[in-house]
Amino acid sequence: MAIHPLIKLRPKEGRRLRAGAPWVFSNEIVMDAAAKSLAPGSVVNVQGDDGIAFGTGYFNASSLISIRMLDAKADTKIDVEFFVTALKRALSRREALYDGPYYRLVHAEGDGLPGLAIDRFDDLCSIQVTTAGMEKLTPVLLEALDETIAPKTVVLRNDTPSRALEGLDSYVRAAKGEMPGRISLMENGVRYFADIGGGQKTGWYFDQRDNHAFMAKLAKGRSVLDAYCYAGGFGIAAAKSGATEVTGIDSSQGALDLAQEAAAANAVRANFVKADVFEELERLGAAKEKFDIVIADPPPFVKSRKDLEPGAKAYRKLARLAATVTAPNGFLLLASCSHNIAPDRFALECAIGISRANRRASLIHQAGAGADHPVHPMLPETAYLKALVYALD
Repeated sequence: MAIHPLIKLRPKEGRRLRAGAPWVFSNEIVMDAAAKSLAPGSVVNVQGDDGIAFGTGYFNASSLISIRMLDAKADTKIDVEFFVTALKRALSRREALYDGPYYRLVHAEGDGLPGLAIDRFDDLCSIQVTTAGMEKLTPVLLEALDETIAPKTVVLRNDTPSRALEGLDSYVRAAKGEMPGRISLMENGVRYFADIGGGQKTGWYFDQRDNHAFMAKLAKGRSVLDAYCYAGGFGIAAAKSGATEVTGIDSSQGALDLAQEAAAANAVRANFVKADVFEELERLGAAKEKFDIVIADPPPFVKSRKDLEPGAKAYRKLARLAATVTAPNGFLLLASCSHNIAPDRFALECAIGISRANRRASLIHQAGAGADHPVHPMLPETAYLKALVYALD
């Protein structure tokens, strides 16, 4: 006898699952009274109209993405043992990639655990849960995390707006240990500081690790402008690599305080400015200021599909303003963390913006997130980060 309720797909709606897609949308499901009666986040078996079993997932009748798959086998027990297996698999991959315990341990569908992100800061884990299914499974997840790496502190950073789409409340709390203040972390041999309880995302942008290192290699003997610098990820790495001058711009004083603390901890000098980035770039351009390297890594301008056109214009404007203050023979990095703008559209807006600054550019490097942010091959949303590096004449 099956241990999970059964959700059936409508006729001819199993093609994406057969190809390995991890999501089932509400219009692909037989949404009968039995399905609607299931509590949000219920673990279910998924079956095609032809009786073929597609595996085990969790279900939310109120969500556009009604099912997120957990296993290709039907009736899989989603218990502590299930999570321990998944966490050990993710851990072994990170330990092969990185020397120290600072990385994204779990990246949602990329690690087979939809709706879950875990960032590890040595003996502290910052967790973000975005779906009703993973919220319901959080107690067994926490037990499995203890069995796997036994962190001293676990913080639930469940304050992302996307939780509302699943009918979930927003909160931040310590699930284990005491709520921390700012913490330190190591990345590419550089010490940084993060605000786990109040900073962006889970407290740090591990996804830019490789891009921090790439730009740092270019920085020796050059001046650097780090727009949207947050806690200094690009700027401090550049300074430690021998940049002659580093200026960071951000609108958050809290983030700038963390960046300044990182500068002191790494014995480097940097100047941080609290300002609106667009306004400050306009001012710098009008003053004819130039920097050998300019980095513009903004928050998402395209948070949903309806934001695409205004967001694309914002990326174009940012590219123009950033190119204007890039010195001749300089380098410009433009990044987007918005999965709702396709890579080719983002590249087009960047190219137009650079051209409107009357600059000629060559694209020398394209990158995404680091290897601790694995991409699901059937889910382009997991390849959200786009970083383009240009050499400007």
